Amino acid sequence: MTDDTHSGLTVDALRFERAGTVVLDIAHFGLMPGAQAVVVGPSGCGKTTLLSLLAGLLPIQQGRILIGGVSLNELAQRGARAVDGFRARHIGLVPQHPLLFGMLSALDNLLLAQRLAGTPTDRDAARKLLTELGLTGLEHRRPAQLSRGQQQRVALARALVNRPALLLADEPTANLDDAQAAQAIDLLRERAQSLGAVLLIATHDARVRDAFDTVLTLERR
Repeated sequence: MTDDTHSGLTVDALRFERAGTVVLDIAHFGLMPGAQAVVVGPSGCGKTTLLSLLAGLLPIQQGRILIGGVSLNELAQRGARAVDGFRARHIGLVPQHPLLFGMLSALDNLLLAQRLAGTPTDRDAARKLLTELGLTGLEHRRPAQLSRGQQQRVALARALVNRPALLLADEPTANLDDAQAAQAIDLLRERAQSLGAVLLIATHDARVRDAFDTVLTLERR
């Protein structure tokens, strides 16, 4: 992987413990803007923990994370609101389960993401993104009225709507057949490329791993 502390993504001496047990210990890795990679390893090796740390959802206990030259460590010193605001504006997270707001329509889920980022809501841009992801005519449906695949596309659209510098996806092909898995990965790669964003996917799926040249392998601690 490329060493670059000024742009893209850089992780140094990252260590995380839970209940006195080390669950993640990474010396260093870096990805240039626009780079795409996967994180692989057995269940319990810390893949989801890594993504949660990169997204600012877990506190950095030890080590350093830079995203686009911005230190998450320094943001955390300024408080949770600073981290939350940076995440909303610059990080797109596609969780394993869509975690959409059930009372909101697909379109309103995207508009809420814009509001949380502190940017003006752009209904036309949000509609266009849903259309580009194959959700034409479904923008006013609530999550319960959508198929699992459609919910995943809304979650992807929500992650992309603020044009993030870092796009994270946790097990995006879980429970998908071969055709659906290929489509999901193609969408992630195409969208990340169009934004020039770093794409990092955590997966145990060999179909995903084999599609990427850059692989970070974690071992169970």
